[in-house]
Amino acid sequence: MKKLILAVGLLSLAGTALAAGKSCDVLEKEIKDKLEAKGVHGYSLQIVDKASNTGTDGKTVGTCDAGKKEIVYKRK
Repeated sequence: MKKLILAVGLLSLAGTALAAGKSCDVLEKEIKDKLEAKGVHGYSLQIVDKASNTGTDGKTVGTCDAGKKEIVYKRK
């Protein structure tokens, strides 16, 4: 029984760590690196609040700060 309680406790801690997600700066850099590796030019990435992103031009390519913000890709 003690092992079960310990396992549930550890899994709940791991779940909250995964839910925290990456910081926006780290994720934005990873996305830029992937785009540049594919030879993509003439774009912009913008970090916006998820709630205020209704009707924004561009495509959401990532979420960060525990789902509170989005990274939006736009062609120039």
